Amino acid sequence: MGGGGGAAVETLSFNAKNGNVVSKTKYPLKFWEVMAACGVVLGFLMGLLGVYLTMPASDYSFLKLPRTLEDLQILKDHLESYTSDYTAQVLIGYCVVYIFMQTFMIPGTVFMSLLAGALFGVFKGVALVVFTATAGASSCYFLSKLIGRPLVFSLWPDKLTFFQAEVAKRKNRLLNYMLFLRVTPTLPNTFINVASPIVDVPYHIFFLATAIGITPAAYVTVRAGIALGELKSLGDLYDFQSIATLFLIGAIAVIPTLIGGKSKW
Repeated sequence: MGGGGGAAVETLSFNAKNGNVVSKTKYPLKFWEVMAACGVVLGFLMGLLGVYLTMPASDYSFLKLPRTLEDLQILKDHLESYTSDYTAQVLIGYCVVYIFMQTFMIPGTVFMSLLAGALFGVFKGVALVVFTATAGASSCYFLSKLIGRPLVFSLWPDKLTFFQAEVAKRKNRLLNYMLFLRVTPTLPNTFINVASPIVDVPYHIFFLATAIGITPAAYVTVRAGIALGELKSLGDLYDFQSIATLFLIGAIAVIPTLIGGKSKW
């Protein structure tokens, strides 16, 4: 087995000749892979602790990951006074938390995007969300490449089979297809982050599709954060017009994959 104990993990590969998905067997995770993943977790925890210890003395009982719009409003009201005086600490703390949530698939990043708009405005907020979301997605990509295969096969076997087949069919226009997935809610972003290295999506395509593709949705969410007090529910973020616009952008992105042709990507 070479490197560690444990049961073998079944994987799938796409057969381009007959269009079938065939099974293979991957060796279990090696000891160094598990230790490297633990090191990533420890690094994030140390970063969060460092941010907390460098913050000015105060009552931080309000600090928690927001789960509702009410939680977010409370967090925003408290952080507004700190943002102007301790901008660097707030920015670093925001980035570490957002990237941590993206890396480990913790729900609630939409609240963080709303918070960026409420604290920093549209332009800075969008830049911040695109940066942190791309960094977090990249971190999740490499962590999944290291140890994510068993998790993906246990949680999303059907989605993975579909995704692998679609990626194999679109090798010549993969960037356009990945842009389409990022812009539209065809597949969950969390799944795309974890599954992309498993189905052999190259990182440079993953990175470009993420950075470009999430920008429209980031703009919609960040802009809504400016009028946070007017939101009644998360459903107010994406009305019919917003969703239709995102699908239109996604359709434009995927057109080259439909008309065929060669591409350097």
